[in-house]
Amino acid sequence: MTRKIRWGVLGCAGIAVKAVIPAIQSSRLGRVTAIASRDPGKATQVAARFGIDRAYGSYEMLLADPDIDAIYNPLPNHLHVPLTIKALQHGKPVLCEKPIALNAAQAGELAAAQRAAGLPVAEAFMVRHHPQWKKARALVAEGRIGEVKAIQMIFSYYLDDPANVRNQADIGGGGLFDVGCYAVSTARFLFCADPARAIALMERDPLFGTDRLTSGLLEFPEGRQLAFTCSTQLALTQKVTVLGTRGRLEIPIPFNAPADKPTVLVLDDGRDLAGGGREEIVIEPADQYREQADTFAASVLSGTPLDTGLEDAIANMRAIDALFRSAVSGHWEEP
Repeated sequence: MTRKIRWGVLGCAGIAVKAVIPAIQSSRLGRVTAIASRDPGKATQVAARFGIDRAYGSYEMLLADPDIDAIYNPLPNHLHVPLTIKALQHGKPVLCEKPIALNAAQAGELAAAQRAAGLPVAEAFMVRHHPQWKKARALVAEGRIGEVKAIQMIFSYYLDDPANVRNQADIGGGGLFDVGCYAVSTARFLFCADPARAIALMERDPLFGTDRLTSGLLEFPEGRQLAFTCSTQLALTQKVTVLGTRGRLEIPIPFNAPADKPTVLVLDDGRDLAGGGREEIVIEPADQYREQADTFAASVLSGTPLDTGLEDAIANMRAIDALFRSAVSGHWEEP
């Protein structure tokens, strides 16, 4: 019988309840056995819903539980680093939601704690675990669209609830932290490189103080570019186009791919504007959250280092830091 790790979940965040807990409960290598919330009633309710054995009224009680093998941290952004460090101090590996920190310096503090503990810590960019992104990276590497020079991305949704953590600037809300980080991460994933400089425009909500509309441009080595727009107050949209010298690759549902339906990659050699060179590659259904959980669990069980660790997370935060600085300075900034 395959051993499964016992997960503890910090908080009852929407992403945990809607996607991650169900994915872990159906995964090959793990099961959620404890959940904690500062609201004990909420923890008890979620535990009953998903068949979780233990519900705690504090994060500290869960972290002290000797029967927990790993922690999933989906708390608001300002609690990612301090609670992940606490988990490491209790001997628990951590899968932490993105962004891993509020800046690269914080991420560096976490990396120091991770090295001291000698335990796995990963940033939860679930999209990198979906077969459509792995296939997209392979197609780029194979030269199917020639030399890739540009990536364009849009990720937006509409949310104007002041109580939502995404609209609270003091705890890390805003569009760049919430969804713009996907553009930075996946461009780095496809280019297999880090950007050399960044420039950004931001429009902030006058009430919340968060960036509700951000557009950024990242320059990568060899003149390659990422151009993206993200927003927390525009119509729901997701789109990725990868442009090469001999064609383009489109990912129609790049970030919230359905777990129960196939996804499609679209290749077009650009022979005309009517789709004469269009080819569709169907990707079988996959739960990217389940794939992420099993990848992390496999590392915990085997002791094998993760392919994507905190150094990658720090590099992502450096690029995000540069975008924030650029929005203030009005100039190009180096990560």
